[in-house]
Amino acid sequence: MPYNLRIEGAASSAPGVATPTNSSSRAVAPVWHTVVVLLALLGLSAAGAISPQAFPLGGWRSRAAGYTFVIVFEWVVAAFIAWSVRSRGTRISDLVGGSWAYPRDFLRDLGIAVLFLLVCGFGVVTGLRFLLKATANAGMHTMLPNNGLEMTIWLLMSLTAGFCEELIFRGYLQRQFEALTNSVWAAIALQGIAFGASHGYQGHKLMLVIAVYGSLFGVLAHWRRSLRPGMLAHFMQDGLGGLVGRYWLR
Repeated sequence: MPYNLRIEGAASSAPGVATPTNSSSRAVAPVWHTVVVLLALLGLSAAGAISPQAFPLGGWRSRAAGYTFVIVFEWVVAAFIAWSVRSRGTRISDLVGGSWAYPRDFLRDLGIAVLFLLVCGFGVVTGLRFLLKATANAGMHTMLPNNGLEMTIWLLMSLTAGFCEELIFRGYLQRQFEALTNSVWAAIALQGIAFGASHGYQGHKLMLVIAVYGSLFGVLAHWRRSLRPGMLAHFMQDGLGGLVGRYWLR
């Protein structure tokens, strides 16, 4: 909860797509900072894996409080990242990339997001889930919203995930891993693995599916040199998934 293929000249020539001022091969934060971010993400994931029915924090007894905790947690991690990258002269807007200077820019990214969801979210991910026989566990059933208040906070949590998780994994970790490995493909794979590992409450099979899905989000971000289409797709995936899933999974 709910991130550019390197083709020379392609991304930079696309209208409304801004190339970040910092080279993607340069680290935007010290290694210790990345370790702290990963430990925080994996620590929360481990707590969910140990007791999936209690995630998020109290399960069915306190869904609204659990959603609120996730919102606060992800914004704290995003703020921690913003604090560190700023010390090296990088802005959050540099990590996000892209531009919505005109309505057509937003509509283009929205169209890309919808196409990505159709091809990757419903095509690739559904196929992987079928092959792995990966089904929702009890933790996923208990965390779905049940009433108007919970649905409202769920949508706020989905908005947070769309921005913060794309910033954390595709904007920050992917940049860091590329700097450490000197390989964009290794960076995409590593942040995807970290993304999957951060969803411990969903069980090991779905964690693998989510890792692949996160890698596809990484490819999208690298190709577009922008997190904006991925942010839109992530929000729609989580928001609609929760609202529809409350009827589908129950």
